[in-house]
Amino acid sequence: MPVIRKKEKKEIGQISTSSLPDIVFMILFFFMVSTSMKETELVVKFKAPQATEIQKLENKSLVSYIYVGPPATRELIAKFGEAPKIQLNSSFSDPEQIGQFIASEREQLNESDRNKMTVCLKADKDTRMGVITDIKQELRKAEAYKISYAATKAVGKLQ
Repeated sequence: MPVIRKKEKKEIGQISTSSLPDIVFMILFFFMVSTSMKETELVVKFKAPQATEIQKLENKSLVSYIYVGPPATRELIAKFGEAPKIQLNSSFSDPEQIGQFIASEREQLNESDRNKMTVCLKADKDTRMGVITDIKQELRKAEAYKISYAATKAVGKLQ
């Protein structure tokens, strides 16, 4: 007849944590290298107009920005003049290029999010409405109907 023996309790050795900082830094380094930040270098001066009714945009990953204003540096003013310019990504553009810009921005989005895309106009407060109207006409041609205007909150009554 077999003999039944009680199992002896074995102690589990301690886990070495000496390599834990190395693993954490490797993961941190991996995410730093693999993540790309979308940075747009402003080449126009931009001072937002003031408004009393402001809403924050909820999903900023679905927002594409169009900047409008005078050139930011003396070199750019000497080259392009002081008239307001349109900036798409990091360079000056003509209103006719807005359609291509919107198409490329849509291509970067998921297919389900393409109809939720919003175009934010960050126009300098001294920009003439003619430039804004030209941009809006091109946005209509590109079927980009959701437009928001960047503004700062007014601290009192607007005059």
